Parts: sequence; C-alpha cells; structure tokens
Amino acid sequence: MSEITNRSEILFLYDIQNANPNGDPNDENKPRMDEETGRNLVTDVRLKRTIRDYINEKGNDIFVREVIYDNDGHIQDAKLRAADYLPVDKEKLKEMSAEEQKRAITKSILSECIDVRLFGATIPLDLKVKGKSVTSSITWTGPVQFKMGKSLHSVKIQHIKGTGAFASGKDATQKTFREEDILPYSLIGFYGIVNENAAKHTKLQTEDLKLLKDAIWNGTKGLISRSKFGQMPRLLLFINYKEPNFFIGDLDNLIKLKSKKRDEQLRQPEDYQIDISKLLEKIELHSDKIETIEFKIDNRMKFIQNEKEINLSGLEKFTEISL
Repeated sequence: MSEITNRSEILFLYDIQNANPNGDPNDENKPRMDEETGRNLVTDVRLKRTIRDYINEKGNDIFVREVIYDNDGHIQDAKLRAADYLPVDKEKLKEMSAEEQKRAITKSILSECIDVRLFGATIPLDLKVKGKSVTSSITWTGPVQFKMGKSLHSVKIQHIKGTGAFASGKDATQKTFREEDILPYSLIGFYGIVNENAAKHTKLQTEDLKLLKDAIWNGTKGLISRSKFGQMPRLLLFINYKEPNFFIGDLDNLIKLKSKKRDEQLRQPEDYQIDISKLLEKIELHSDKIETIEFKIDNRMKFIQNEKEINLSGLEKFTEISL
C-alpha cells in the first residue's frame, strides 16, 4: 500500500424509485427537501453509513458501529468503544500513563478502522490511571468529505397508506393503518473530495480508496431495506490530480439533467440525459493538472456534450473502474 499524496474529486449519481432515500426525523421521517427548489436532499451521514456498513460486511473493522456490551442489550458509547482499542494486557495497562494509553488507542484505531482513516472522528476518552479517571479526546479531520447530496431535478413527495397485519387494539375488529411518504423517483448527486493533507494524519492508503469506490457503488446497490430498496448507482467519477492542493471544485454544479418531460414525470434513466458539457470544459481547461479520470457508469445512463450523445470511455484520460 502507498500513501495518498495528491488530491482527488468525487462525483456520484444514484437514483431511487418509490422509496425514501433519507428520512428527516424532525419532519415525520419524510424525505428531506429543499422547499424553495423542490429538490430532494440526502445527508453526507447517510452516504457514509452506506459505505461503513458495506465495508464492515466485507470483514473490515469500523469504529462507528453499534456494539452491544452486556446481556441487557446496552449499546456502547464512544468512550467504551475507544476502550476496545486499549492493550489487552491488563497488567501492562495498569502501568501506562494517560498519554501512553491515548497513543496506544490512536495507533490501534488508525491501524484497524478504515472508516476513521477515511472520514476521521472525534472520540472522547475516559482513561483509568492508578484508579482515577482521566478524560481526554482524539480528533482527526477526515480526508474524504462529501457535501450534502441533492436531486438533479425537483421531486414530489407521495403520501401512501396501507393496512397493517395486526389489530389496532385488544378488542378491535379492524387492522391498523400505516402511512408513509416516498418519492416516485429521484436522481441524487453527491460531490466529494479526498484531501491529501488530512490523509497524512489518518494514514489513508491507496488500498483504502479502492475499497471506498467499491463501497460507494456496490454498497448503494446492495442496500436492501424496506425504505431504501430500489436504489441504483448510475455514475461514479474520480478525478485524480498530479499535484497537491489543486482541484476543480463543485463538480455537481457542472452537470445538468435534460428531459422533454417535466421533473415530476421522471421515473427512469431513459426519461432524461445528463449534460456534462461544462464539466468536460473544466476538465479540458485543467487537463495538464489531471493524472487520471476513473469512472463507472450504468449502461442505462445517457450523457451529452453540446447536445450530442457522448461515450465516456472514448475520452482522453478516462479509464473505467473495475469493481
């Protein structure tokens, strides 16, 4: 494995049909919305959860996960979770100062937990030194950061009702009713950056980024729950630069959905095209600073440049990601 030395930018598109990509607990778990534009919003936390869960299912340790620590079903808080990474030798642990324990936790977490190497963490510590409690904390800024995702078109929430399987009460003769809010369709775009400066502190490696790409694509595709079933990855783009600190920026604002249908009528990729003219202009303008452009696309997606359909695999510096 090798360290990350230069910056990368990420553009990820996925869609969802007849489901709720990210419910808002402050609004009856309805899909998150920008009320002014009518566009669907998805938090970066939701995408990171998808990535974490996929990475963990592949057999990799992650720090941010639910861990039950006793027979009563109690869940660890961050302090207890951090304590899992202290030395298992209890006699040795008794002799360690607070700073030595902190260094041991730091080394162990960065070595074992890919999600911290990717996204960073702020971890409170409750250390035991000679029978006394010493509080401290560890903070890493995550090299991989995403903006909040948003749909490339306006959407309309659909409220649906249905009957449940059980009676509404002990002596009731009718079943309960359930209600939920879904989106008939939403094409969601995420923009992210891999910051090579922060990567030095979390010891992010090139192999970690390979797993990240796999998790973004296949984690999204494999997220099969009642509220998320129907998600499909459509485009994953990594722009890798030759030099540190430089990046184009705002890749999500350089693409546009075009369709003869109204936004609310969209239901599938065949209903629209993605205009990437401005994105390709920026790429050409800064081509001398770009090392490679990696991409993965779903074959149902259509891209256009200056009103003409274009094939990404035929473009200079574009290479397909093998997942």
